[in-house]
Amino acid sequence: MKTVFRSLKEAVGNFGPCALTIGNFDGVHLGHRTLLRQTRQLAHNNGWTSGVLTFDPHPAVIVAPERAPQMICSLQDRLRLLEQAGAERILVLPFTREVSLMEPEEFIETVLVSGLDVRAVVVGQNFHFGRRQAGTPSVLAECGTKYGFDCHFLAPIVYRGEVVSSTAIRGHLSKGNIGQANRLLGRCFSITGEIVSGHGIGSKQTVPTLNLRPGDEIVPAWGVYISETEDLSNGRRWPSITNIGNRPTFGGDELTIETFLLAGLDGMAPEYISVSLRRWVRGERAFSDAPSLRAQILRDVERAKTYWRRVERLQSLPASR
Repeated sequence: MKTVFRSLKEAVGNFGPCALTIGNFDGVHLGHRTLLRQTRQLAHNNGWTSGVLTFDPHPAVIVAPERAPQMICSLQDRLRLLEQAGAERILVLPFTREVSLMEPEEFIETVLVSGLDVRAVVVGQNFHFGRRQAGTPSVLAECGTKYGFDCHFLAPIVYRGEVVSSTAIRGHLSKGNIGQANRLLGRCFSITGEIVSGHGIGSKQTVPTLNLRPGDEIVPAWGVYISETEDLSNGRRWPSITNIGNRPTFGGDELTIETFLLAGLDGMAPEYISVSLRRWVRGERAFSDAPSLRAQILRDVERAKTYWRRVERLQSLPASR
């Protein structure tokens, strides 16, 4: 059975009956995963499918473009993460001007009831929807009674005193707080993209790297990060170290994401990779010359190797009973 539907018309008759959670799910963070777990449990208990309704583009792009956030992950990665979290059906509803003007009850009747055959809805306590965000949890509950579906409203997830949200994660990424961003995500923040040719400087003057073409998603604070690199075509993984910035030592003026693999390629070079950032090392800065930069890179590499040796030791320890 198909998992992802790209229009309401495509989903009608193929989606429900379902328990459904609704949202942008940017990053698919710890709070989102809580919603998904509850949705999956409801579906399992009642013999329904576990469904997700998400939007593309982000609604702010249509209703308030000046406030539209940079996304934490691409739509492709969002769908992959939603599937991994247990979503059996996903509707990516194109968010158009017409959708933005739908009154809350019209949205519920047209999309949720007639379109997706919803039997239960799971959302956060601050969920709003419909024209001018007029749809509140109380409106949703009233319509649930009218149209025959249950509503479940979950409190925000708090991690170490901080409410988990996509906005909070973006803030941490912008400051280079990769550890806290990863904790709120419940996974390592990653950047995916195709490998492109660099300027040849690394292979000649410093160290050879894989150069990743960034997409439109958010890029964290410029600097050096301990990372893990995956070849998305076959799942090969390497411990790595990644520099995000504009190569100030060489007078660069455009964003580059350069990854040095700590282990050999052992095969063909990848064409499309995912770089997961695990730890902040230092900010990007200009050096007086290429040899000075190379010396710093080698120190960074040694720090990354020490980190990965520690990870290997921890992973080799017997599990506590």
